[in-house]
Amino acid sequence: MKLLGLHHVSILTGKAERNYEFYTKILGMRLVKKTVNQDETSSYHLFYADAEGNPGTEVTFFDIPNLGSSYRGTSDISTVSLRVPTTESLWFWKDRLNQAGVQHADIEKRANRDTLAFKDFDGTRLILVADNGEEGVRPGVPWVREDIPKEHAIIGLGPVTLTVGMAEPTIGVLTEVMGFQYVGSYPSLEGDFPEILVYATGEGGSGAEVHIERRPDLPKARLGRGGVHHVAFRVPNEEEYNQWAQRLKDYRLPNSGKVERYYFKALYFREPNGILFELSTDEPGFATDEPMETMGQKLALPPFLEPRRKEIEEKLRPLDLN
Repeated sequence: MKLLGLHHVSILTGKAERNYEFYTKILGMRLVKKTVNQDETSSYHLFYADAEGNPGTEVTFFDIPNLGSSYRGTSDISTVSLRVPTTESLWFWKDRLNQAGVQHADIEKRANRDTLAFKDFDGTRLILVADNGEEGVRPGVPWVREDIPKEHAIIGLGPVTLTVGMAEPTIGVLTEVMGFQYVGSYPSLEGDFPEILVYATGEGGSGAEVHIERRPDLPKARLGRGGVHHVAFRVPNEEEYNQWAQRLKDYRLPNSGKVERYYFKALYFREPNGILFELSTDEPGFATDEPMETMGQKLALPPFLEPRRKEIEEKLRPLDLN
């Protein structure tokens, strides 16, 4: 069994409308699914991805109005990366972020890749990372927009950074349980701190990496608006999903057990520093209940929630995504 790479990240937003504006109109991603948080159906759950909603390209958001801010610290998924084709793309995005009034850092090297760091409206720490033809997990399919050239469009998830006080327990789960391998390190851009450690799975490359930032000087993070709730990793099919469920049991890792999300099957567990991991199947995908051409345009509910549609819609606040 091998995890194929990153599947999705799920983040908290305080206002879905502004979130939609940022990820579709500024970043040019496609809203591929407008649904609800299956564990709290009075809250929207929005999925942005590539043109086809492929696993490994998804950034999802739970809409929680009036949510307090996140506070940076340890036991945290502290940054999320998005892949773009080339370093030239980063210069395009630097200009575009300037035009949109989005503050950003300079183009800098991380793990021998050119990157551009910035934040969304909720304060989520994001990094654009240039592929530049690197081998590894293949990119997604660009969502074509008139104002964003195809050769510069966002094409998937890049590395996530985990900030921890003590790295060894997290590394133990990544390598011994999940099959990640150490592939290198690079200097911290935050100051005189330990190097960032890089671990990869599957075919490797930026779509399959977890970066470990060691910051014992920081307090524990507080999750709120703009914070990353969990990171999910790709399981190719249901057969291997069942094997992963058994593997977590064999390692006596407390976990959710099998969870049916309809668009994918999920397993949730916390690594020793308390960061929430998910293992998610690639199948069946977001086009299972909507045509590929019109995904994300209507409120989609999985079959086990469909009988409650009237009740659910009455409790949801109106959402104007224009």
